[in-house]
Amino acid sequence: MKEFWKKSWFIRLVSLLIAVLLVIYVNSTQEGFLSQGQTEKTKQTANKTQTIKVPLQVSVDTDKYYVVGYPEKVSVTLEGSAALVTSTINTQNFRAYIDLTKKSIGMHNVKIHVNGINKQISYSINPRSVEVDIQRRKSTTMPVQVEYNKGAVAQGYQLGHASVYPQQVEVTGARSEVDQIDQIIAKVVLPNNIDHTFERQVNLVAEDHKGRQLNVIIDPATAKVSIPITISKKSVKMKLEPEHEKLDRIYSLSLKHNYVTLYGNKDALAKIKHLKVPVDLASVTSSTTKTVTLNLPDGVVKANPNQVEVEIKVEKANNSRNKNN
Repeated sequence: MKEFWKKSWFIRLVSLLIAVLLVIYVNSTQEGFLSQGQTEKTKQTANKTQTIKVPLQVSVDTDKYYVVGYPEKVSVTLEGSAALVTSTINTQNFRAYIDLTKKSIGMHNVKIHVNGINKQISYSINPRSVEVDIQRRKSTTMPVQVEYNKGAVAQGYQLGHASVYPQQVEVTGARSEVDQIDQIIAKVVLPNNIDHTFERQVNLVAEDHKGRQLNVIIDPATAKVSIPITISKKSVKMKLEPEHEKLDRIYSLSLKHNYVTLYGNKDALAKIKHLKVPVDLASVTSSTTKTVTLNLPDGVVKANPNQVEVEIKVEKANNSRNKNN
């Protein structure tokens, strides 16, 4: 048996077997390591597709021509490695444009171009082309009109003269559009029952004589509108009018302050010479002070004060006669 273990061929066989096992172990370990490294590399080189909206630029002589019909933005779909696509979207150092420098006045179907995209990224555009209308450019200066709902003002309040700043604006666009402009309007929507002066920055629109909005550039695009909303006032004397007096009582009525300020429609106030203040004496049996709420005439919306303190002195009619005798 000992001779068997000492044989050279047996030793060689065992050595070979050990060497094979070592190779298998080393290979399995390296493959595991490489698979992890390849995963990271795959993440960096994996393809990515993403669509973004970008502004459509127009190359044209803007001093002479005005172009209408093209969209403000177009869709660009990018496809390539995740890293490149993400970087391109974040920086957006490319542009989509149409070149009209060699086009004449009129309608044209033009192709949309893109430049500045890395050559390792493929892309597509939607739409691929657009229909544009090239027209002669025209600029003019026009006054601004104010339009608002006058019926929204609270009862008794008056509208003053609306003002706008600036009073004139420059309008630019295709000659065919500019020639149709009837007025530049600052449209204001007043809140219902408004009882104070209204001030706001309002967008301006250009309309033709039928009220249709036109496609032009207004500079500036907004204007400050001020609409005074006021109320008239008048100070009048109050006239106390006792009611439901008892026959066996003698009443003496007085006020600390005899005048009241009324607010309301100017024409209605002009007709008021004094304010009647009815005082109900039905439940008054002795001298007292009574709070009376003022009744407002038509066209008057408020009074200051709206309540008054009436001092009432009461005497029995018989006692008063006896003193006189």
